[in-house]
Amino acid sequence: MQSPNTVAPDPVQLSAQSATFTELLKRVKKEGLLDLRAGWYYRRISLNLGMLAAGIAAFFLVGDSPWQLLVAVWCGLWCAQASFMFHDAGHKSMFRARKSATIVGYTHANLVNGFSYGWWVNHHNRHHSHPNHLSLDPDIGRRTAIFDIKQYATRTRVQRFIVRHQSILFFILLTLESYKMQKTAVKTIAKRGELKSPVLESALILVRLAIYLTCLFLVLNPLLAIGFLVVQQAVMGVYFGMIFAPNHKGMEIRDGEEETLDWLERQVLTSRNINPSPLMDFMYGGLNYQIEHHLFPAMPQKSLPRARQLTIEYCKEKGIPYHELGFWASYKEVATFLHDVSAPTRTGEVTFSQAA
Repeated sequence: MQSPNTVAPDPVQLSAQSATFTELLKRVKKEGLLDLRAGWYYRRISLNLGMLAAGIAAFFLVGDSPWQLLVAVWCGLWCAQASFMFHDAGHKSMFRARKSATIVGYTHANLVNGFSYGWWVNHHNRHHSHPNHLSLDPDIGRRTAIFDIKQYATRTRVQRFIVRHQSILFFILLTLESYKMQKTAVKTIAKRGELKSPVLESALILVRLAIYLTCLFLVLNPLLAIGFLVVQQAVMGVYFGMIFAPNHKGMEIRDGEEETLDWLERQVLTSRNINPSPLMDFMYGGLNYQIEHHLFPAMPQKSLPRARQLTIEYCKEKGIPYHELGFWASYKEVATFLHDVSAPTRTGEVTFSQAA
């Protein structure tokens, strides 16, 4: 189900007019939408600190009680909110001073979530360069789910079971997303030459782990402490994964050694927006404006709504498909795509022996 803001291509118009990213970029720059908004980010970080303070206060006030599991849910949601800060810091959309952005990045990635900021920046930048490209997008390469049936042959026996039921298991396995990111951080730090500051990154992760586990096992009994950890990690993983799930899955896919689309087409045709609202903007940290974020990665969150209006107008003028859906419709579309692409593995068209 498409929203009124989904622009369908007009073949006549598309062939008659040349759409260039430069023209859209001029319109965006004219309104100052790429200017940094440090004050806005200071307020956003302050809000995050307030959420953290509330969680810490609740943790010590509730004490050794099963109600702590609700605090764990709150902490999981807060950690995902914190991820928006290292995301924007990595895109240099927060502050002019690189040092300030770096501090925000390492603090929110390594110290808060146990992720590797250095790994994430490199990984995410490559994703932005070639979104939904089977060979060049690392976000596709690290997933068990398949986006094209040709990927089935590279999966292990267990992974193939997951693929056959990926429209359901993909969302269930998001509970492990935070754990997988933390595991990747440890593996990356262990490899020499992978990170610019491996000592700093590992130190911050160890400090986080020491504080986190000390608080859990000093305040809570062992069973409840483990329950708190599992719930917090699962909530954070699901929230983190659900933020990114609708962004590209089910949109145009390419393959091969080279990129076949120019920058404008590459970002618009492979991305999906979720209808904006104050609640959606907050919950998604601006990533519900996925098309605009991919077109202008260094654009501050606050400028994305206006950039969306300009991009919709431009795509309509040039006959370029612009895809935007409501919250539930977007996840339904993702699940349908995952179901359809894995269908041959369930119908017998592609078997284990054939793929091996």
